[in-house]
Amino acid sequence: MTAAPGVRSDGLVLPVEPPAVGATAPVFVLSDQHGTPFDLAAELRDGPVFVVFYPFAFSGTCTGELTGLMDLDEQLQSLGVRVAAVSCDQLFALRAFSDASGLAFPLLSDFWPHGAVAGAYGVFDIERGCSLRGSFLVAQDGTVAWSVVSDIGDQRDVAAHLEAASALAARGPLGARAARSAAAAELAAPARV
Repeated sequence: MTAAPGVRSDGLVLPVEPPAVGATAPVFVLSDQHGTPFDLAAELRDGPVFVVFYPFAFSGTCTGELTGLMDLDEQLQSLGVRVAAVSCDQLFALRAFSDASGLAFPLLSDFWPHGAVAGAYGVFDIERGCSLRGSFLVAQDGTVAWSVVSDIGDQRDVAAHLEAASALAARGPLGARAARSAAAAELAAPARV
């Protein structure tokens, strides 16, 4: 399910579809639960990032998903992948949520302009004022390597995130563009007899 398309009061046109695998992921800068800016473009220099959208802090399903990802965080980091979770909650709510739930990865506030980043990823539900459950594995080259989008009430398979990270690590951290470039270089190389 995708977010309802529309035009927000600030004129931002929300996309109909999330970025497809192989497409360039929208970059952004948002503040985390400590007020520290998180710049996706800068973070990608250090490796792939899971951008995980969730509707609301402190809701049962969101808490379950994010603590599940926290349980996998060490394995994800061993594969070179980090997690950044995004909601439309205010910074202070995210700090309390992080502390109460023991979440060590960045919780990013897409509060203002409300839902702008979720909208850029095609997962902002304009009628409800929150994001859907969308996960995007952004490879180091800035392309979407894997994604899943679910409605607000549908829990994601947390283990699938680890499988996607393992698959990306197996082909190399750069992602789809690097794989295409390597394949093109191999085809262009002179044949050896």
